[in-house]
Amino acid sequence: MFTGIVEELGAVVSVEPLTDAARVTVRGPFVTSDAKRGDSISVNGVCLTVVRTDDGTFTADVMAETLRRSSLATAGPGTPVNLERAARIDARLGGHLVQGHVDGTGAVLARDHSEHWDIVRISLPSALGRYVVEKGSVTVDGVSLTVVDVAPVDAADQWFAVSLVPTTLELTTLGRREIGDVVNLEVDVVAKYVERQLSWRDA
Repeated sequence: MFTGIVEELGAVVSVEPLTDAARVTVRGPFVTSDAKRGDSISVNGVCLTVVRTDDGTFTADVMAETLRRSSLATAGPGTPVNLERAARIDARLGGHLVQGHVDGTGAVLARDHSEHWDIVRISLPSALGRYVVEKGSVTVDGVSLTVVDVAPVDAADQWFAVSLVPTTLELTTLGRREIGDVVNLEVDVVAKYVERQLSWRDA
């Protein structure tokens, strides 16, 4: 479990394609300072399990399901990534409860700059539209964000907008994202549980 508060801006070192998976090595001196085999680290919102660490890098296996659902499928050496270690149970919850289970990807549709923040509009797969609400939480590339606007329910193309403060712009990949860039999305898991419970009640 994570909070969506990025601890370090790292970078992919290498990607080794496997038959139905990939082995990824990522540089992140801060998040690997106390990491050990079996620990969880969020990489652009994807929960990965550490296989080994070596001189400020860690290596993890990425299964086919993760490659299919996330932007890690197109990551290569030099790709910048947001990194966060798994949350401690005794730590402050600065963002919201993030599983590191990417639901799908979206693309940056628009970006409006102002003096102190950017408002970014991101496309949303239609199947995820019902889980995103104004003033609710959403995770974009592993960053916990508050939704400031959403497409109408009956819109043919679903989207949402978030406001990025200077710290987010400076310390995460979202400050560098351009129109057309693909981002990983994780919706609030509570909404999915509620929907599931209601479907059982009505069955």
